[in-house]
Amino acid sequence: MALTCGLVVANIYYNQPLLAAIGRTFHIRDSQASLVATATQVGYTLGMLLVVPLGDMLERKRLMLWMLLGAAACLGAAALAPTFGMLASASVLIGICSAVPQLLLPMAAHLAPEADRGRIVGRIMSGLLIGILLSRTVSGYVGAHLGWRVVFEGAAGLMLALAGLLAWRLPTDRPTFQGTYTSLMKSLLTLTTELAPLRRSALVGASVFAAFSVFWTTLVFYLESPAYHYGSAVAGFFGLVGAVGALAAPLAGKMADTRGPRYAITAGLGLALAAYLLLGLGGGYLAGLVVGVILLDVGVQSAHISNQTLVFSLRPEARSRLNTVYMTGYFTGGSIGSIVGGIAWTHLGWPGVCVVGSAFVALALMIHRSYGR
Repeated sequence: MALTCGLVVANIYYNQPLLAAIGRTFHIRDSQASLVATATQVGYTLGMLLVVPLGDMLERKRLMLWMLLGAAACLGAAALAPTFGMLASASVLIGICSAVPQLLLPMAAHLAPEADRGRIVGRIMSGLLIGILLSRTVSGYVGAHLGWRVVFEGAAGLMLALAGLLAWRLPTDRPTFQGTYTSLMKSLLTLTTELAPLRRSALVGASVFAAFSVFWTTLVFYLESPAYHYGSAVAGFFGLVGAVGALAAPLAGKMADTRGPRYAITAGLGLALAAYLLLGLGGGYLAGLVVGVILLDVGVQSAHISNQTLVFSLRPEARSRLNTVYMTGYFTGGSIGSIVGGIAWTHLGWPGVCVVGSAFVALALMIHRSYGR
């Protein structure tokens, strides 16, 4: 499950170190090129909203295999895209088909003993986080040496191989929901209305992932600017640096099990705020940028895993739908962060990026501390 989460979620993030190269290919501005990252995240959000709830209604293994085959086809289309519009359209579909991890995580939560749920979800999330961060390293390196289209071609091949592996090894998982797709979707609104902790977690998650996306969407532009004069390979290297944050995932889950999710969320948000302070004041120095990346990833992922542990504990029979509500909010925030980050970079440069990112973290902290009191 951890391997699957890492390889599939990487599809969402391969494009980030490649945005400048994509912009040069299609002769567009940086702010326009950043829409590829936004389109993929919008697609992922749509996949979570419209497809992931089916995990409570359909057999999950079969659903995931069809999604992997669809992801392979869309990645191939992106690799061959003759226009920016076709690349952006393919990116939306890539995002929809790459929502597989959000079907696997509720399955893991269902299989895990209650006392160890946070730790086990954290362990699965380690695979997902490593995929998110190392995807940038791989795509940055491959893109710099072989071109950005090769990255999408390789990703398509990986999805086909992974579909074969899951068909062989993944156990079947019978659905629990009895009803129509319409009633399934209506139940999302019912759950959101009835569960205040779910609403709070979704809003906090949206804000903190917006802060995360502000940084990673604009990092490649900053590194290629006169401040550093680096290329996409170095931007990808920062994904490797950020992978240190994945090591905190099981620890964050364990903290959520022992100290409670709310405590762990507060600690994660505090680290993320400190990271943006460091990036704003010391981002012009390579050491400051490296330490800032580590703090940001540890903080954001700690808050996210603790949030998810809290959500999975609310209604065991509806975990796919609970995850849908939470992750739809989470990636809606990520899409907003990508857009706002691109605008901030274009008009205000790196200081503007850091101000916007820290504002999103502060908003998350404010919601976490005050909502529902």
